[in-house]
Parts: sequence; structure tokens; C-alpha cells
Amino acid sequence: MPADTDVEVLRHRGRIVVVGASLAGLRAAETLRDQGFTGSLTMIGDEPYEPYDRPPLSKQALLGRSRPEDTALPRRRDIAAEWRLGVAAESLDRDAQQVRLANGDTVAYDRLLITTGTRARPWFNPEEAALDGVFVLRTRDDSARLRRTLTGGVSRVLVIGAGFTGSEVASACRELGLDVTVTERGPAPLVGALGGVIGAVADRLQRAHGVDLRCGISVTALEGDYVGHLRRAHLSDGSAIEVDVAVVSLGAVRNTEWLAGSGLAAGPRGIACDAGCRVLDVNGIVTDDIYAAGDVARSPHPLFDYQFLSLEHWGNAVEQAEIAAHNMICAGPDRRPHLWLPMFWSSQFGVNIKSVGVPSLGDRLVVPQGALDEQRFVAVYGYRGRVIAAVSFDGAKWLGFYEQQIAAGAPFPPEYGTVDRRTETLQAADPAFPDPHLPTHGPTVTLTGHSPSERRVEFVPSRA
Repeated sequence: MPADTDVEVLRHRGRIVVVGASLAGLRAAETLRDQGFTGSLTMIGDEPYEPYDRPPLSKQALLGRSRPEDTALPRRRDIAAEWRLGVAAESLDRDAQQVRLANGDTVAYDRLLITTGTRARPWFNPEEAALDGVFVLRTRDDSARLRRTLTGGVSRVLVIGAGFTGSEVASACRELGLDVTVTERGPAPLVGALGGVIGAVADRLQRAHGVDLRCGISVTALEGDYVGHLRRAHLSDGSAIEVDVAVVSLGAVRNTEWLAGSGLAAGPRGIACDAGCRVLDVNGIVTDDIYAAGDVARSPHPLFDYQFLSLEHWGNAVEQAEIAAHNMICAGPDRRPHLWLPMFWSSQFGVNIKSVGVPSLGDRLVVPQGALDEQRFVAVYGYRGRVIAAVSFDGAKWLGFYEQQIAAGAPFPPEYGTVDRRTETLQAADPAFPDPHLPTHGPTVTLTGHSPSERRVEFVPSRA
């Protein structure tokens, strides 16, 4: 069915395939049915489970407050879909409009939605990654295995990487009473996402809760015993530590490899799409029958210089999926842009951390509410003279206000009066982000440039 086929025919007799049985995939499917799509709907997922919620896996599930198997996403409605679970998409034939699966089957489509998301970046040495006691945390099964191990009598845990997931894992370990060492090659935890100024606060927070935090240090090798169980980690400063468990938290890899050779603008940074979620090819031309949403998508945003943004945010996955679903079955004049403002939250060491906007774009920083040394504050980021982001530590009540400021392009530094402010925090400072040309694993929102076919980034673990 060509892209310009009558929309009503598509709505009633079309074939829509969703690759990625994820939060974004489920919400898109529900939206399609809500908006009158009565054709065939196929959901493809590489895991054997229907869509489930991932944020609890590094928080409540590790602490035993919920079970990984109880994280299934609530259904808004029946989607009357054919589920193809436990089998991954292997390739895409755009000319034939078919998705080929790993088992050899093919699934034809008139409209395709890609919501394949991300996976945890594995440890760089496959033999060391296979040691008993080495974990990543991304899936429901990952969380269940890690929980069983952490509560099975281990004595010391190593967390490799102090981004949000690594910091949440470390927090859970301390709450379980476990000794934990965190290595971070950057100068502070969360530095890639929030910068060094706020990272210094996270540094003090972790140390105050008994974490053996080692910044400016990377793990060079993991060593096992004669039966293949992890026993020791070697560090870049020449030291070694005895550990029973290592949790590799080095960020995410976008699931785009299956699109190699398809001609789509897909690579390590995600799948490029326009503001209406339509995927672009390598020449920047819209493919009107293929859409993308969620963590795997990257799209331009007017608030951020029309750079492509790649977001690993729960709310973005929902909003973008709904926009994509709407646009898939609408005529051009009825389509809507996806202009969601990035928002993110994390809970660690008893502190609720929330952000709005794109902190990593900021070139200046002020703290108008609270104080950094009290670990209760709001930090506001500026970019070229306007407010671009805000981050709160136990100060979420302010973020709705800053969301409005960001959307309005309010001037930076802020010109309004505030409460709880200290004069020394009003001087704009460099937020101290690391060199953007060096790979980082911290950001949950990443600026990925203006080119839809950008593929130059490759993650190379530091051994220095």
C-alpha cells in the first residue's frame, strides 16, 4: 500500500507493524485503536514478555519492594494485536515493505513503527563479561538475577559507572547493607548528565552514605577464579579490589543494528526522524511509511537549536509514541509535531532528583533556590542568555515553574526574585561538563547534532 493511499483505507484495512514490545510500542498501539484504526496490528519483541515498566527495576525491585514479574504495564484498552514475542527483528526490506525476523519469518506492513529502545552496554571483554557475578541491568530478567545475587550472601559489590543507573544500584546496595565500591572515570557521579558542579553534590551524597567512591578511575580488567566466578577487579591506578559482584553501568546502546543496509538514517545515536516522528533515510528524505518513537528515536527540537535530541525518558516515550500513532493514520494537514520538553527523575540515597530541559546544553549555572551544601536546591542552566534546563534535589515543586521558563525562552540569569536564595549562589558559573568529544555514559538526554545520518560516534572504554 503506497504512502499516499487514502487514509480511510489505511485506517480500516491497513497493516501496521510495531517492532519493539516496549512502553512506547504499547502506548502507540493503544492510541492507534483509540483513534479508529481497525486494521491488523502486529507487535514484535525480542523478549518473551509483553511490555513492562523499566524504572522500578533499578529501584523498588532491587530492594524487594516489588517483583520484576509484577512490573507489567497497565493496559488502557485491548489492542487486539498479534504478538510475536521472543523473536527479534533481523532486517528490514523497505522495497518489499517487510520485516524479517530472526527465525526466518517475514511480516509485511503498510506502516511500520520502530520502538526498539536501548540495551545495556556490555562489558568490553566478552570472556570477563561471562564471569559468574558480572551483571548489567536493563531487563526484567537482569533485575531478578541481580536481586537474587545481592540477597544471597555476597560481601562486596563493584558498580562500574556512576551515571543514574549505576548510582541507583549503589544506593540500593547500601540500603541492603552491602559494601559497595563505585568507579567513575569522570571527576564525579552524574557528571555527564548534570555537570561537575552538581556532580560534586552527588559525590558528597554517596560518600556520606558509605559508598567507596573512586572518581577519575576506570576498571581495566575483571578477574575470575578457577571455576569462573568473579573475584577481583583491576583498576587504572594499578590497584585491585576483591569483589563478588560487578554491575556494569556504562550507559545504553540503541537497538539499530538490525536496520543496517536498510538505507535509513540509523546508527549508534539512534534513528533520525522529523518532528512528526517520520523516519528519515540516509539522504535526509522522509520515509512516509516508517515512524520511530521512544529511546531509539532522535528528532529535532526548536527549543534546542533544532538539534536532534535522543531521549531516554519514560514520559518522552509515551508522548512520542502517541504522536507517532496519530500521524501514522492521518493525512498530512492533520499531523502534529512532537515537541515534548525533556523531563527525568531519579531516587537515590534518600534524595529525589528531577530535571527538566537539557542540562547538558547549558553553558552557565545558577542556584536560585536552596543551597548546594544542604543537598536541597534547584539549579538553573543557561544557554546563550536564556534558561535551558533546571535540576532539583528534593525541590521538585519548582520544576513546573522552570518548565514554563524554558518553553518561553526566559532570559538567563533569572531576573525574578526568589525565596530560599543565597547571594553566593546567584553568580553564574560554568556547570563543568566534561569534554563533549569524549564518550560519557551519564546523560539521559543527548544532543546528537544536526545531521540525520550522523554515525561517527563509537564508544571506546578507557583503560588509562
